[in-house]
Amino acid sequence: MTTIEVKCRFEAKLLRPAKPGNDKSWAFVVLPRDASEQLPRRGRTTVEGTLNGHPFQATLEPDGQLSHWLQVSRELLEAAGSVVGDIVTLELTPVKKEPEPDIPADFKEALAAAPEAHKVWNNTTTLARLDWIHWITSAKQLKTRAKRIDDACDMLASGKKKVCCFDPSGYYSKAFRAPEAENS
Repeated sequence: MTTIEVKCRFEAKLLRPAKPGNDKSWAFVVLPRDASEQLPRRGRTTVEGTLNGHPFQATLEPDGQLSHWLQVSRELLEAAGSVVGDIVTLELTPVKKEPEPDIPADFKEALAAAPEAHKVWNNTTTLARLDWIHWITSAKQLKTRAKRIDDACDMLASGKKKVCCFDPSGYYSKAFRAPEAENS
């Protein structure tokens, strides 16, 4: 994938999430704010980079503090020879073009049932589609998610190409944040 010239380099501590879900093998890092400010957007941003020299591509998540955090998989930890608690060196470069996001099955089904919405969806930008999906998947309750899917289809069918009233950084709404780190 082609990248743009901006590159940030920093050191960060690998943290273990306090609530890792079913997969306890991953870690995360929170980007320093000055590193995050070099990225093209405060919301989800795909980067190519290295962790202790090992290459990877990942999508950074917003932390709600105008910065980002990175989930580090077990595979990347092993490849980089790193463990939770290590200080690692990261180099990140935003990709030139965001990859097309995966459409969640429930939203894909709703779009298929709404031809006008689907037509507008197909004519939006990748970044707009990313924001629509992020807005839907950031719902904390299934009822809210279902309403957002219905609302998205209605808004798209009416010609709206961007989701309104959604702060993809989480800063104003505090919708997003990095995981809480386990006390070690």
